[in-house]
Amino acid sequence: MRKIVESAQLAGVRRMLLIGTVYPYGRPQADPVTEDHPRNPHTFKGRMRKEQEEILFAAHEKGKIQACELRLPDFYGPDVDKSFLWSAFLAAKNGGRAQLIGPIDMPHQFVFVPDVGPLISRLLKTDEAWGHTWHFAGSGTSTQREIVNKIFAATGRHPKLIVAGKTTLRLMGLFNPLMREMVEMHYLQTNPVLMDDTRLTRLLGGIQRTSYDEGIRLVLESGTANERNVVHAVE
Repeated sequence: MRKIVESAQLAGVRRMLLIGTVYPYGRPQADPVTEDHPRNPHTFKGRMRKEQEEILFAAHEKGKIQACELRLPDFYGPDVDKSFLWSAFLAAKNGGRAQLIGPIDMPHQFVFVPDVGPLISRLLKTDEAWGHTWHFAGSGTSTQREIVNKIFAATGRHPKLIVAGKTTLRLMGLFNPLMREMVEMHYLQTNPVLMDDTRLTRLLGGIQRTSYDEGIRLVLESGTANERNVVHAVE
């Protein structure tokens, strides 16, 4: 991040928008979480994200570059095979079981990735956005189970699920670095950080949010969740 900010300044870049996450907040102390929530990260990823933010906004305070941050929840969409929901799209379309990280009945927020680009474009053109962090809560609060049930219902299949808990993640982490990382971040499954994006809505005068029903339809119709992607997604 230091090199990016320095290089941007040398290149004459005036504004930089950072796509952020909820990691810097640590465990939530409020529900929902606004942009004023304390940043007390207790994980490695959270501390690194917080440091990235501080580097960028320190440059803003010194007048070297204008900074803005847009924090997003978990995500899904066409071609988004790193989503927690991707396995459900594969299973619903091709058969098999959806592999999920539990618990899956806790409140959760997902953003439909194609909604983000237009939102960024609007922020880049809004002078009042700069110098601040903003939340976008995506398509709203639901649960993984509710969304996965919608995915299977859209293809006419009965939901079949395999749900991994923290103990399973620990065991898988012995062989898979990504799963080891998920152990530390598992608090987001049991103590979700649910964002309030009232300020962003007020700033922009309304936000495009693709509903879960519409987003699911678009993913399934995109042709990306098909059999040729199964091996790639599992790997």
